[in-house]
Amino acid sequence: MSQKVIVVGAVAGGATAASQLRRLDSSAQITVYEKDRDMSFANCGLPYYLGNVVETREALLPITPQIFKDKKNIHVFVKHEVIAVDSHENYVTVKNHETGELFKDHFDTLILSPGARAHHLNFDAPHLFTLRNMEDTDAIENYITQHEVNRVLVVGGGYVSLEVLENMYHRGLCPTLIHRSEAINKHMDQDMNQVIFEALEARDIPYRLNEEIESIEGKMVTFKSGMKEAYDLIITGVGVKPNSEFLKHSGITLDEKGYIPVNTRFQTNQPHIYALGDIITNRYRHVDLQAHVPLAWGAHRGASVIAEQLAGHKDVTFKGFLGANIVKFFDYTLASTGIGPHELKHFDYEIVDVEQTAHAGYYPNNSKLHLRAYYDKHNRRLLRAAAIGKDGVDKRIDVLTMAMMHEATIDDLTEFEVAYAPPYSHPKDAINMLGYKAR
Repeated sequence: MSQKVIVVGAVAGGATAASQLRRLDSSAQITVYEKDRDMSFANCGLPYYLGNVVETREALLPITPQIFKDKKNIHVFVKHEVIAVDSHENYVTVKNHETGELFKDHFDTLILSPGARAHHLNFDAPHLFTLRNMEDTDAIENYITQHEVNRVLVVGGGYVSLEVLENMYHRGLCPTLIHRSEAINKHMDQDMNQVIFEALEARDIPYRLNEEIESIEGKMVTFKSGMKEAYDLIITGVGVKPNSEFLKHSGITLDEKGYIPVNTRFQTNQPHIYALGDIITNRYRHVDLQAHVPLAWGAHRGASVIAEQLAGHKDVTFKGFLGANIVKFFDYTLASTGIGPHELKHFDYEIVDVEQTAHAGYYPNNSKLHLRAYYDKHNRRLLRAAAIGKDGVDKRIDVLTMAMMHEATIDDLTEFEVAYAPPYSHPKDAINMLGYKAR
């Protein structure tokens, strides 16, 4: 008899889990409920669409419910919100937001991928937006095109805010950045974030740290510092909150922040209920610490593991996160991998820095590359690495991520065999030099 699978959420994690399961199991009855208007949109591309780097809206929406039904025999219902889960009687309660109807749907297996939502500042202003989904994107795009927008205030110092600011500038608008503390881009070592401020100053883009909005009256914004400035558009990126309130009485364990701890099979405390994406916590692969890594790779890997599990391939499990992340900010790339800066306190570690050029010094169009590694003093295994530069950053971080994946020590980096030619590297790459300097 075929299994009945319900998936909550139809963006990266949920849609991919449903698709992968269909690939492995042609008989499963798969239903996906999505509370928002769109499914499977490319949320990492939203800032670049607003900056006219991605030229067409359709490029961000490659899949529709009808395509899923026609090509995969998967039923996707948008504007259908799962508002409750009963893990003992095995049913979900669903609200159809178009009709207001409430109904129950039973499952054999439930996959949770409800994601997280953006924090909203407590101000009532028609030009104040967050950017989390296609509906937000359309609202911002429509506002820009329908109003004479020039000055844009970007609030927050995370990935989304930095990408939005860069793309507002590329669009020809005049952005300003504020952040409530001095710590921006929290995944990166703060001293290495200096290139962000250099990029802002090179383009005369105003920014203020330790700054917050006090009030908004019309277009006039009053700040905590006492300054008053007028803005045509305000976009905020001040953190997210897990969409887990509907699970409070479900019998599914949540942690103190509302996230769902899962095991190596992405099972919750209820073995027939799985979870993935921004909503979960798991473990690091290379060290014994709990990890919350709300990035795209983890959602896609979780989808594959869950599908394999449901298809009977119980040996396919998740080995843990490494936390690899990267962001482009104008000419610079900033990336890191391994544990976060705030987690280093759990270890007795050493740091090694290498600053050299991205490729052979005599080859033209060169640029500086700064690579840093943290390693355990006792077993010398890599804990964390970070890199900044204009070229070659992604290559080095990806190599170091693979090294951590295989429990490499700092000394093993001396044996990394680089694919060398003058346009790409040095005979002794920056990765080799980390190992040599640590010795």
